[in-house]
Amino acid sequence: MTRLPGADDEKKRRPWGALAVGGVLPLAVIAVIAATVSGDWSKGATGKTSSHGLDTSGHFLLATALILSAARLGGVLAEWVRQPRVVGEICAGLALGPSLFGRLAPDAADWLFPQSVQQLLNGLAQLGLVLFMFGVGRELSGMRLRGAATQALLISQASMLVPFALGTAAAVLLLDYAQDGVHSLAFVLFVGCALSITAFPVLARILTDLGIIRTPVGRLSLFASAVGDGGSWLILAAILAGARGSSPVGLLVNGLAALAITLFYLGPLRRFLVKWSMTGKDKDGTTTMVLLVVLVTGTAALTASIGLHQLIGALLVGVAWPKGNRKAVVAAEHLVSTAASVLLPFFFFGFGLTLDLGALQWGVPSLLALAGLLTLAVVGKVIGPGLVARMTGMPWRPAFTLGVLLNARGLTELVVIQIGYQAGIIDRRLLAILTLVALITTAMTSPMLSLFGLKPDSAPSDAAESSEEAELVGTGSTERG
Repeated sequence: MTRLPGADDEKKRRPWGALAVGGVLPLAVIAVIAATVSGDWSKGATGKTSSHGLDTSGHFLLATALILSAARLGGVLAEWVRQPRVVGEICAGLALGPSLFGRLAPDAADWLFPQSVQQLLNGLAQLGLVLFMFGVGRELSGMRLRGAATQALLISQASMLVPFALGTAAAVLLLDYAQDGVHSLAFVLFVGCALSITAFPVLARILTDLGIIRTPVGRLSLFASAVGDGGSWLILAAILAGARGSSPVGLLVNGLAALAITLFYLGPLRRFLVKWSMTGKDKDGTTTMVLLVVLVTGTAALTASIGLHQLIGALLVGVAWPKGNRKAVVAAEHLVSTAASVLLPFFFFGFGLTLDLGALQWGVPSLLALAGLLTLAVVGKVIGPGLVARMTGMPWRPAFTLGVLLNARGLTELVVIQIGYQAGIIDRRLLAILTLVALITTAMTSPMLSLFGLKPDSAPSDAAESSEEAELVGTGSTERG
């Protein structure tokens, strides 16, 4: 065993002298020099009293903790009242903004969320959004419908076009809610597009909670939502390009560039990713994770540079990402899970900052606009696809249950209307109205399902699925899709 020098004499010696020479004396010298150089300890370099509060980093960390805690609490409370977690998270984001917290304690809100911190939080929100859209694209590419292809396509068409038509008709009466300088056609089409959205991820969560995601109604609603939302995002891209005043030649060039990028991603890049993911070189999966983040963020920037919204690029990566390799699947699942639980609350917070529900003048015109758009949104999503489902052989109750499921708009519509507001298409009043439409239509899904008699404990089991499929799909839909 190695012995330290002088270890035998340790008990005979006291270290006070060493402590004084090696510690106390140097500290005293440092203190004297610091006091001599600084002069007045209460003054900074500019002669102003220094602040003992948090710096930007401290504010950012404190704001991060508060936002995530509020989102978690909102999600728990939403589940307690039998609502999707995202409804509570959205409400938490609105509550932290000027609608509630900023109104009750404006000084505290300004101290917690200064402008410099809001910019940092917005960066996290944008990263969360592109990763969320990657997950949506991944889900869309994985959609498979076992049978009833013709029926499913007809229902998908109705779920998008019927509310779209109703929204455009109502928008003609709401031109006062357009921002100055926007073309009337862009405004009208945008309102129709906003009403045609179904929140695909929220719908999948509702179906999972109810235990009906593998039933015919569940599969049909997911398929209709996937096809409808895909079409709505393409229409939104065209509307945004038109709203920016692009010339026909510019639109054609950007369209050809978008087509080339899409073909490259769904062709050569997708094949490369499949082969690369099967090589086994990335043993711990970290390279796959980094590659995925680089692809999502880089493609989002690429599509933004050609006039498409950055979320379109993230959606495209989700469609092209391999699904047969374990490491690729695990990396995607971890990334999407992180985006949903950790990053999306920052988008809800940023959205809440742009919206002050209490400051808006809720007069008769605004209330009528809210009531009208809400009615058209519900009718378009419930009655339209429900009637088409009934006309293609589905019994009445499951047909309108399908429509109720498609009526959930949730987060996806919030993203769309935020894009429209930032693009200068809709004003702050219509932003608030469409936000309430998104929240109400999502919150009413569970109560309406109970009204139709579809509850979790009454959901059919997997064993009964095939027999129920024959009942729900009908005789006119036998194609395999």
